[in-house]
Amino acid sequence: MNLAEARERGATLDLAEQRAFLLNRRHALRLVFWELTSGCNLRCQHCRAEAQPERDPDELTTDEIRAVIDDLASFANPILILTGGEPLYRPDFFEIASHASARGLRVAMATNGTLVDAEVARRAAQAGVVRASISIDGARPETHDGFRGLPGSFARALEGASHLRRAGVEVQFNFTVTRHNVDELDEIVRLARDQGARAVHLFMLVPVGCGLRIADDKMLPAEEYERVLHWFYDQAQTVPLEFKATCAPHYFRVMMQRARAEGRQVTFQSHGMAAMTKGCLAGTAVCFISRTGQVQPCGYLPVAAGNVRQEPLSRIWQGAPLFAELRDHGLLKGKCGACEYRTVCSGCRARAYGCTGDYLAEEPFCVHVPRVHGRKGPAAGAV
Repeated sequence: MNLAEARERGATLDLAEQRAFLLNRRHALRLVFWELTSGCNLRCQHCRAEAQPERDPDELTTDEIRAVIDDLASFANPILILTGGEPLYRPDFFEIASHASARGLRVAMATNGTLVDAEVARRAAQAGVVRASISIDGARPETHDGFRGLPGSFARALEGASHLRRAGVEVQFNFTVTRHNVDELDEIVRLARDQGARAVHLFMLVPVGCGLRIADDKMLPAEEYERVLHWFYDQAQTVPLEFKATCAPHYFRVMMQRARAEGRQVTFQSHGMAAMTKGCLAGTAVCFISRTGQVQPCGYLPVAAGNVRQEPLSRIWQGAPLFAELRDHGLLKGKCGACEYRTVCSGCRARAYGCTGDYLAEEPFCVHVPRVHGRKGPAAGAV
């Protein structure tokens, strides 16, 4: 129900509900990450889900998942990313993917790739999976395997990617940058091209889940993050792959700064899909559904907006106070609130929460100093 419909029906809305409705009009749900299970065959050092060898007995059932998909398709048309843990741990994975695809959703899967053989790839394609993201945490077997906790996982991941491509499923590589692999960035891009990947998505470590335990040892300092983001910008301009920075919203500030210095406008023709979106999308265009039905702004921000076992996802997305807060740039604190790039960046809300306990606090891993620090400056390029 939108604001006009509520008024037509004579519904009484308080000021908070009216504000949520008005903010929601500008925030269509574009991406849903769905943690189907925490079960997984790997023990990755940075795992958000703190994956386990056994599935959680309280996971949403197949029928519950089908009902949420029906509700989702009734009010939005997002890309649905089925993730985990390892989503293939669920025996009903293909049934879930098929149902979502039949309801008109574009379905993707996030997998470690080690369980994908030719038959799994064929069934994934048949179920409507159009893209698979495979986590590659090093360009060399010893780097990847050491981080993933399973000898041979690098070779098996690449083999899984090959099966998916042959079955007609697009493949992207997800690469989480940490101290242990930052020197392999150029090699990762070459590997992606050699392996026929369609895209490279760069992730910056967020201190949550297992990532919290390794943050002090593995997270790059802010200055090194900045260098990596400039490197990423150069790659996106010169290499014929789709590049996307994830959990690194200040990349969009870097993109605008670099384009301005080059005397160019940021357009789809010049900067691809990065020109059509913004930095942190948590709660503004993205949400996350946990294995037990908890709805969060993203998988790295463990604050609940609601639970699909208690109310429809449509109602949570449209009316949750948490999402209304995240959609209001005027509530950002510290230098994020004063930053001229706040509407194209917003800072990583999950990293702010992980480091300070406040999801509206300033991004702790950004070196940029706003032009006017201490008061709200003019926003650069509202999205």
